[in-house]
Amino acid sequence: MALADKQVWLSPQSNSSALPFTPTPLAGLQLFTPRVFGDERGYFLESYNERTFREAGISNHFVQDNQALSKRGVLRGLHYQTGAAAQAKLVRVIQGEVFDVAVDLRLDSPTLGQWYGVRLSGESHQQLFVPRGFAHGYLVLSETALFAYKCDNLYQPAAEGGLRYDDPAIGIEWPEVGQEYMVAERDLVWPALAGK
Repeated sequence: MALADKQVWLSPQSNSSALPFTPTPLAGLQLFTPRVFGDERGYFLESYNERTFREAGISNHFVQDNQALSKRGVLRGLHYQTGAAAQAKLVRVIQGEVFDVAVDLRLDSPTLGQWYGVRLSGESHQQLFVPRGFAHGYLVLSETALFAYKCDNLYQPAAEGGLRYDDPAIGIEWPEVGQEYMVAERDLVWPALAGK
């Protein structure tokens, strides 16, 4: 049998014309599930297509790509940029698994202070679109994880802000990883949401 005859969809869509986006309880925050074509050679997927995202109402122009390799238990966040330097992000995991979190900080939002978390992995290929006005962070669940994300604004240290990952006012339910979380010193001194 030829390889083409054995091609399968690893992430099938029930309607091939439907956009592969799933809304979350926080307006604007969306899960993107790309179509994955696989056979015994491996797989192919389109991780970003400007037209597809535009059709889903996401017209952000991405200007910077970042990538981080982290070990199990590493917790990065919660980060954001302020004012005109605010960033929207499209985040994904290339290898491994993380628990990815976004917190709504939009002052005019009915879900201000609420959080959404989802497991992203190199197997599921799902991505999370995080609009401007959210803090973002993630916890590595696998032995290692290769995390990548697009930003629609350049990194500007002077505009950087953050929240404590364990802020009780937010109440994020981070998964257990069988060890203490590894958190950067700078992420341990961010204020709580009530102090913003």
